[in-house]
Amino acid sequence: MSDSTRTREEEREADERRTRAESEAQDAIEDVECPECGGDLVVDEERGETVCGECGLVVEEDSIDRGPEWRAFNATENDQKSRVGAPTTNMMHDKGLSTNIGWQNKDAYGNSLSGRQRRKMQRLRKWNERFRTRNSKERNLKQALGEIERMASALGLPDNVRQTASVIYRRALNEDLLPGRSIEGVATSALYAAARQANTPRSLDEVANVSRVERDEIARTYRYVVRELGLEVAPTDPASYVPRFCSELELPDEVERRARELLTAAEDAGITSGKSPVGLAAAAVYAASLLTNERITQSEVSDVANISEVTIRNRYHEILEAGGEESIEA
Repeated sequence: MSDSTRTREEEREADERRTRAESEAQDAIEDVECPECGGDLVVDEERGETVCGECGLVVEEDSIDRGPEWRAFNATENDQKSRVGAPTTNMMHDKGLSTNIGWQNKDAYGNSLSGRQRRKMQRLRKWNERFRTRNSKERNLKQALGEIERMASALGLPDNVRQTASVIYRRALNEDLLPGRSIEGVATSALYAAARQANTPRSLDEVANVSRVERDEIARTYRYVVRELGLEVAPTDPASYVPRFCSELELPDEVERRARELLTAAEDAGITSGKSPVGLAAAAVYAASLLTNERITQSEVSDVANISEVTIRNRYHEILEAGGEESIEA
């Protein structure tokens, strides 16, 4: 066991002992009554005092503060000031609790290692990498999480989507949903589901472009994973695609606002049911750009949305009619 891992385990054990001690102390205080009025005693951790909740008598003062001497006002500051290394993450198969041997062939003083030492460090890196995955389940998880990270980076998905996708894949692995299916297929399905749950969806074609499996396999595996795990995935809102399309096309905020209005009108008119949300969003962005005199072509929108120009033309007329606008040809 490495020194870093041992230190983390010792820290966790110390935290557990401290928590138990504080709980036992609180229980002991609750059993004691105020010597003056018989009221319940309360621990004021900010001032380090034990006082009576009824009459305010200070029964004990200058109690030991077992917490850290620093303060943190958000999760980022709390992680930065932690003394036991990086926080745990679901993006690594061992949740980041193991250690790595650095790739730089230098000692603690920055001096280059000799040839013999470099060969020794290379062997140690190889064995360290083998020991990090102790069984086939961990090797499976390591490969899948690497795929999720690669695809999420290619799709520009935020960290919360990657974490959610990792949790979904872990659940699928623990519930034995992988036999008969490829690791890449389940990993892609988990990422697709996580993106939809986080309201930052990507179309199935976009996901298939960065995946190593076919589109039909992704769709089939996605339906299976959602059904077996009981995931709550709401139908994709076409409006969730609008900000990304407008950003990639470098359109102003007015176009985005008008496109949302057109989609709302289309939904009220009942013409969005059964139609591709990507196609509706692309058509709304195209229509809104023309209504606001931001001239773009159907080809440009088609390239960004990864759908055909025919789909944009068909949805474009329907959306304008639902919004009470006349068709405008670029």
